[in-house]
Amino acid sequence: MVNLNAVAPGGGREYYVALGLEGSANKLGVGVVKHPVVGKHEGGDFSYDCESQILSNVRDTYITPAGEGFLPRDTARHHKNWCVRLIKQALEEAGIQNAAKDLDVICFTKGPGMGAPLHSVVVAARTCSLLWGVPLVGVNHCVGHIEMGREITKAVDPVVLYVSGGNTQVIAYSEKRYRIFGETLDIAIGNCLDRFARTLRISNYPSPGYNIEQLALNCKKKDTLLELPYTVKGMDLSMSGILAYIDNLAKDLFRDNRKNRQLFDRDSDEAKISVEDLCFALQENLFAMLVEITERAMAHVNSNQVLIVGGVGCNLRLQEMMQQMCQDRANGQVHATDERFCIDNGVMIAHAGLLQYRMGDFVKDLSETVVTQKFRTDEVYVAWRE
Repeated sequence: MVNLNAVAPGGGREYYVALGLEGSANKLGVGVVKHPVVGKHEGGDFSYDCESQILSNVRDTYITPAGEGFLPRDTARHHKNWCVRLIKQALEEAGIQNAAKDLDVICFTKGPGMGAPLHSVVVAARTCSLLWGVPLVGVNHCVGHIEMGREITKAVDPVVLYVSGGNTQVIAYSEKRYRIFGETLDIAIGNCLDRFARTLRISNYPSPGYNIEQLALNCKKKDTLLELPYTVKGMDLSMSGILAYIDNLAKDLFRDNRKNRQLFDRDSDEAKISVEDLCFALQENLFAMLVEITERAMAHVNSNQVLIVGGVGCNLRLQEMMQQMCQDRANGQVHATDERFCIDNGVMIAHAGLLQYRMGDFVKDLSETVVTQKFRTDEVYVAWRE
């Protein structure tokens, strides 16, 4: 039996309010979420339906010039510069007049992520906690994505495909843990797309992956897919070799290397492949690999529901390919959200942290707030689910 009302809200209120701080990569997000006290939460697994109200969800992204990635030091500097402003903005939008009285808990990303940005955000979280006398909760970034996706879509017990710049995992829940069925053996899919965008020297605004998606839509040779390596290994996949292969193709295209007969016609010496074709082929190849391992996980746990979370989950082509697979499996269903919740945000940290807090799991000593770059999804004890 799960009792989500194990800890009463502060001030005699009939609702909980949490502030969430997220800064594990180049996006700094601050959000405020409200959970009403609901009778059904005292017995049963209703963590997917907390009747949450999002009071604010603000975000600022550290954008680098085309062809460049973001370094931990520079990203941390961005977060330090913007953190106080975003916290003030989020509290103002949420109508929080007195944080010390109106907040039940402050939630922060404990990991995984980039060390320096994580540290910048947890310092802000500790400071606010000490100033206002509000308890802290450290949240696993991946679990934050999962719980936000479940709350928004009302997916009860789906197989989860978590795809972002730092993680690629196929996950299913069992016995108080989010079990990892398959994952990348090297780089994450978001990192693969971002690095290819750097090779193409396309803009990092609003995000490299989105810009690759738009280029792929303009591919005029979708019926003749460029052949790329396909590396699924059981339930795992590898993307570094695919990236190296298509990087070389792009460089040969830019150098006008007519000796590459995969790119140039043997008779006319004219280019057969465009940048748009490369983007389309890369997306199709990577997404087909993800669909394959997700379907295998669904068969293993006898599920017909998929929840896609993480920044790459915004990609409409990925959602479409997953939907086609699910429809072939007894009218399965794909659950996904838009960029407000797929991309890193403070609300997901506030929501997942509030679930932990309501089960009595919060920081007892500041020594428990040390952030970590390595924090696997299956390390988290999921007390709020049966």
